[in-house]
Amino acid sequence: MPVPDPSRRFSAWLISALALLLVTALVSLTLGRYPISLGELLHFLTASGNLPADRVSLLHSVIIDTRLPRILAAALVGAGLSVSGAAYQAVFRNPLVSPGLLGVLSGCALGASLAIVLGLHGLWISVLACVAGLLAVAVGVGVAALFTSPSILMLVLGGIVSNALFTALLSIVQYLADPQEQLPTIIYWMLGSLSAVDHHALALTAPVLTLAIVLMCGLGRVIDALSLSDDEAHSLGVPVHLIRYGVIALATLISALTVSIAGMVGWVGLLVPHLARFLVGPNSARLLPISACLGGVFLLAADAIARSLSAGEIPLGIITELFGAVAFVLVLSRVRRGWL
Repeated sequence: MPVPDPSRRFSAWLISALALLLVTALVSLTLGRYPISLGELLHFLTASGNLPADRVSLLHSVIIDTRLPRILAAALVGAGLSVSGAAYQAVFRNPLVSPGLLGVLSGCALGASLAIVLGLHGLWISVLACVAGLLAVAVGVGVAALFTSPSILMLVLGGIVSNALFTALLSIVQYLADPQEQLPTIIYWMLGSLSAVDHHALALTAPVLTLAIVLMCGLGRVIDALSLSDDEAHSLGVPVHLIRYGVIALATLISALTVSIAGMVGWVGLLVPHLARFLVGPNSARLLPISACLGGVFLLAADAIARSLSAGEIPLGIITELFGAVAFVLVLSRVRRGWL
């Protein structure tokens, strides 16, 4: 019996994942408080059919101006969180690592909260969230660099220190916030949502985030070198520290950009890489593209549920926490069967 070609299997999974992402995005465009049939959506997008002018104007407002930016944001955020999670798991050689390990999430939360307390809006919240997230990871890496022989363990300990520091600073900012106006805004932002995606901020961050995701997917073979021990990699001439810190920097940038767009959205970067690993194996060159596609599908589905279950929109982070926790229990139940 012929052995299946891994390249063909990967191509089939990638095409299937891309098709699923496209279908999920199209279906998401039809969902919301103003329902649109899939046929009408296709007629509008292909400019076919005899739709009245006022109907075309209404559909343009609902689909292009309102829903499409949100759909793009959900796909990018899901892909970014999944890719950064898979990269972190490869760097730290631990499948239970998530993008928040080095403090990027607590840093982003501090930056956004500080912007809200200072009365800043729109793009400034995204900018401060991104900058503070990068700063938090820099602090964690800096703590690890204080030791003569920085290692993965020291990076983890540096992340613990950074998380504790920026969480404490976040608590101070929340304590100083106006409990009537500012504190509810901070809490809602930290729950995660795509309801207030800033079009101007998305136009600036989307190209950078897309480029970073594509670049990370292209580094799959380089990331696989980190699966070796440091001594083995050095003996083969692999610059382990350069690759490790470069991947951490790129994954941190991706995570910070996703948080600046959608707030705190958990479990995506932890769960989706496991699902992708089950489909195509641990090879990062194959794992990262599949993770990106499945992450986009997962967050599009979660966002559709968040804005369809009730008259008021449920924060996106709550949906991902609920479904992520249940799905991860199922994944863990298969660990001993060789899935991970």
